[in-house]
Amino acid sequence: MQVALGLAKEALSQDEVPVGAVILKQGKIVAQAYNLCEMRKDPLAHAEFLAITSALKTLQVPFLNECDLYVTLEPCAFCAAAIALARLNSVFFGAYDPKGGAIDHNARIFEHSLHKPQVVGGIDEAASQALLKHFFSTKR
Repeated sequence: MQVALGLAKEALSQDEVPVGAVILKQGKIVAQAYNLCEMRKDPLAHAEFLAITSALKTLQVPFLNECDLYVTLEPCAFCAAAIALARLNSVFFGAYDPKGGAIDHNARIFEHSLHKPQVVGGIDEAASQALLKHFFSTKR
């Protein structure tokens, strides 16, 4: 999660919503990314989605069922669906997102999915929340 937090800080430095994501296979990082929606002018350039596509390309596999995702914010519906479709083994996230999250909140994508990864939320939650609060306080 510390690597994901570092990526979130990099996103913050580039005026992106500070979310970082890391994918591991057997304890080794195979992909990492942070939000690039503003820079790419692409609403789909979420950290999780970028990390998933990078991991698939790096490993040259159709699914990531032997991989784990660490992300600093509870994934939204778009990212949760991508996680389910990619068949990630586990998802570890930092801050909960009552408004936009779709794992423990709102759509609860994995409850309706054929693939249900293991999920652990609240890892380094305070650090993740602090980055998000700082970012959004500068926007209001």
